[in-house]
Amino acid sequence: MDKALLIVSFVFLCYPLTIFAECIKGDCITGQGTFVYQNGDKFVGQFKDGKSNGNGTLTSANGDKYVGEFKDGMLKGQGILVRSNGIKYIGEFANNKLNGYGTLTSLEGNELKGKFKDGEFIGE
Repeated sequence: MDKALLIVSFVFLCYPLTIFAECIKGDCITGQGTFVYQNGDKFVGQFKDGKSNGNGTLTSANGDKYVGEFKDGMLKGQGILVRSNGIKYIGEFANNKLNGYGTLTSLEGNELKGKFKDGEFIGE
């Protein structure tokens, strides 16, 4: 067996479950692209300096989905977050959390409208 093939086979056998993060389409540095993270999350949208910036869609491996604005790789601005359990938030985000005015809707259709700070409801 060729020595190079033996080394590649050894690496493959030792790390068969390793998932590599990678840009799978477009320009994930400064442009429009699709990036899959090591944990299985996928971002489709605008990039600047290698981070999500502008509009995009982030779909997590657990089924949560965010469609909206990003800044420096974080949820920031207007967006819609739908959790895998069906709970939905439409409103403002900052630092990856509900921050600002929005509406949180439960599975039963009950709505909580008002201001959120660091993910917590603080009132109308």
